[in-house]
Amino acid sequence: MNADELKRRAAERAAEWIEDGMTVGLGTGSTAYWAIRRIAERVKEGLSIRAVASSMRSEQLAIELGIPFVSLNEIDRIDLTIDGADEVDERLHLIKGGGGALLREKVLAAASDRFVVIVDESKLVPTLGAFPLPVEIVPFAERLTLNRLCELGGDPVIRLAPGGDRYVTDNGNWIADCRFGRIVDPASLNARLNQIPAVVDNGLFIGMTSAVVASRKDGSIEVLMP
Repeated sequence: MNADELKRRAAERAAEWIEDGMTVGLGTGSTAYWAIRRIAERVKEGLSIRAVASSMRSEQLAIELGIPFVSLNEIDRIDLTIDGADEVDERLHLIKGGGGALLREKVLAAASDRFVVIVDESKLVPTLGAFPLPVEIVPFAERLTLNRLCELGGDPVIRLAPGGDRYVTDNGNWIADCRFGRIVDPASLNARLNQIPAVVDNGLFIGMTSAVVASRKDGSIEVLMP
């Protein structure tokens, strides 16, 4: 079973938790893509929902597939958000942001009654940190900000787009991918990163996960709860 099939299976299981009348948050990335496709199929089958998205590309895909959309300014809460993750540790803390949408993903997760994460088993790790931690920064005073990230041990590298220019988020910011090694205390690191004035936010999602739907190579799907 290849990686896409594993992602699809986890996404489709999570999409079955959506009920009529819900406001649904749509994530960003290769796993969330499969969730959006399955949700669109359910809408065509008669499911009545409204959706918000964590990126312009997810919103565009969902609208093209016929999922009804509303503005975030039209809602007070999100019933259920489905999104992927780059790493999930044993306490269900996450590293997210490989797709470049960490800030909007965190906004949706924080506003959700349930935040469901869909992954294949390769994303399950004992301790976070093998995947570089994305940190969204404002372009102003880049060198000073990178120096501060270095002081924390992050060894930051500014993310580049495929053409070689700086990758720019939907919010007009840049991303510094940081290698901290094993992150044994993600809550502490999260707090220290967000104390840097030019850091908008980072890809550590601490204590936000309601459930993880993990697809395994043996064909099984495991649901992990905090």
